[in-house]
Amino acid sequence: MDHQPRILAVETATRAGGVALAFGEAVVAAESGDAAVSHSTNLIEMIERVLGQANWKLSEIDLFAVAIGPGSFTGLRIGLATVKAFAVHLGKKIAGVSTLAAVAHASQVNGKLVSLLPAGRGEVFAQQFLGRDDETTELDQARHLSPRAVLDRYPGIAPLIFAGEPQMAEASFGVPASFGTEAQGASIPNRVAVLEKALAPAIAVLGYRALRDGKSIAPEDLRAAYVRASDAEINERWQQLKAQPQG
Repeated sequence: MDHQPRILAVETATRAGGVALAFGEAVVAAESGDAAVSHSTNLIEMIERVLGQANWKLSEIDLFAVAIGPGSFTGLRIGLATVKAFAVHLGKKIAGVSTLAAVAHASQVNGKLVSLLPAGRGEVFAQQFLGRDDETTELDQARHLSPRAVLDRYPGIAPLIFAGEPQMAEASFGVPASFGTEAQGASIPNRVAVLEKALAPAIAVLGYRALRDGKSIAPEDLRAAYVRASDAEINERWQQLKAQPQG
């Protein structure tokens, strides 16, 4: 690449979410959201603030990086729609980044690890990665599992990195809410570490690498990776099954 691109990263897959700006792989500004406030309310304001911190204009952005999931269905739709609108208006490319890959990268763990995100109803999204020299490689596919199924599926892997509020980890895995934020400190019996770092900076870095590797996409090709069906889709399928003739 002839020059370092200016990147705007958007992460609305988690409850708090966040945005970040990067010059190549160097993060120059970032802001985390408020888990109590809808992304539809504060996303544009956060973007305006980080642009102001860096003294950049939206028109100067070369690449938009965005978390494509898994994560909150509503949050993902807000983030993807916003980024797609920006990219279409400015004629720019997009890098879609797996939220679970961003969790793995943000943890800075070397070796095998499992990224976890809350999926609602006490369940989680899980995927195994290999971290090595600041590079993150996926070792299996993202899955929607119960906490018990995660522990059974990955019996020898430590740490399991849970990204989200500590209270959610406590509810799902019994992790004390006061557990430290450093992933490398995972030494409790169930091997779960709570990662409280913002994910937007990792989205920016991984977005840059996607661009570098020729994996950026046009706005019309942007798709969410939900991993599981939405509640509405599940209910619709259930109604269709009930309506089928019994024989």
